[in-house]
Amino acid sequence: MSAPSPRRPRVGLFVTCLVDTMRPTVGFAAAKLIEDAGCDLVVPADQTCCGQPNFNAGDRDGARAMAKRVIAAFEGCDYAVAPSGSCAAMIARHYPELFEASDPWRARAEALAAKTHELTAFLVDVMGVTATAARFEGKVALHDSCSGLRELGVRDQPRRLLSAVEGLEPVEMRDSEACCGFGGTFAVKYPDISGAIVAKKCADVAASGATTLVAGDLGCLLNIAGKLTREGSDIEVRHVAEVLAGMTDEPAIGRSREERAR
Repeated sequence: MSAPSPRRPRVGLFVTCLVDTMRPTVGFAAAKLIEDAGCDLVVPADQTCCGQPNFNAGDRDGARAMAKRVIAAFEGCDYAVAPSGSCAAMIARHYPELFEASDPWRARAEALAAKTHELTAFLVDVMGVTATAARFEGKVALHDSCSGLRELGVRDQPRRLLSAVEGLEPVEMRDSEACCGFGGTFAVKYPDISGAIVAKKCADVAASGATTLVAGDLGCLLNIAGKLTREGSDIEVRHVAEVLAGMTDEPAIGRSREERAR
């Protein structure tokens, strides 16, 4: 009698607000990558914003209310995975500190924090994925987003996966780890400083010789794509999940279908 097959991990996809409203393709790409890695995918319908804007603005009550909803939504999952280092870091690093040690929600927040991962880190570090079945032509540079890099240690994982994509030539920027200037509300509160930072980032992208820039956070990508578009650059901007999943039929971020056809 053969041994029963091991149970597939049940993975909850945290879609993120920006992906839901601005770039749903990233969510579908993340879902494909998670399923291809051998997981059972669920997308909890009760999920909402992770609460990071409230948290960063000092609204702990608002952040706490959102955290409770997210915690409850993902409690039935073995893992929670987000195509965003920023949102994943909010859940994995900051949810527990929203609750006092005596609050029952503290243990629930810590449990979710322990099983929350950024997408590429989950694929490489948890599921042992070394390559995907994607193909992508061109020179590709990776921007390391601040939250993913500094709070979660996401750096080598996306590079390993990208280097295995057929037709893709990885190139490095001079300052790939430098901030893009977005920083959520930072770009709104300090637009002149933000603009100067993203201008330097775009200069670094151009100097690398890349034809495509990818990153793991849509906020960074929208900011960089906006600046590149205003400069008239031909460099395309995409989420790393889109490239890894082979889902690049949609126009690049910041481009219309008419622009892509030209």
